[in-house]
Amino acid sequence: MANNLEKPRCGWISNPLMQRYHDEEWGVVLHDDRKLFEFMVLDAFQAGLSWKTVLNKRENFRKAFDDFDAEKISLYNEDRYEKLMADAGIIRNRAKIRGTIENAKAFLNIQKEFGSFDNYIWSFVDHQPIINSWNSLSELPAKTEVSDRMSKELAKRGFKFAGSTICYAFMQAAGLVNDHVTGCFRHTQLK
Repeated sequence: MANNLEKPRCGWISNPLMQRYHDEEWGVVLHDDRKLFEFMVLDAFQAGLSWKTVLNKRENFRKAFDDFDAEKISLYNEDRYEKLMADAGIIRNRAKIRGTIENAKAFLNIQKEFGSFDNYIWSFVDHQPIINSWNSLSELPAKTEVSDRMSKELAKRGFKFAGSTICYAFMQAAGLVNDHVTGCFRHTQLK
């Protein structure tokens, strides 16, 4: 548990940017489709890397991926793909960039079918956040039965880089699950 500025916080914070993300975004219930898509994209790029790396490049990702506009991303052609591969401001991983373009198409299909991505993704938790009561970070799971089910369903719908661990990180970020440790000031605020 980190105690930054006299407030007890989860212990994974290592710089002011991560602290702001922790205090203002992580675990906050999210129902905005564009923001949900942003977290899906960023969590996919985070696979195998540190969240700190992704957060440090987040603004570059916003610029490179048209502010996470799924309609625009779904239309990216080979020239746009090559431009992204040349962009040193983002994580240049061929499979993840191609996966983001495919995920935008799958995301739009889900929106059409369910009225919104929000309605679809929150159905995995019966439209209510799961409130955990972990005492330490070591208790947090990397994945759960819910994230396993979400991962399988997203893969069936054409999502790439949506394994169970990535889905669980997304659930934590978008507030589908509250994994702030019990001693963190955000745990009670987000109940």
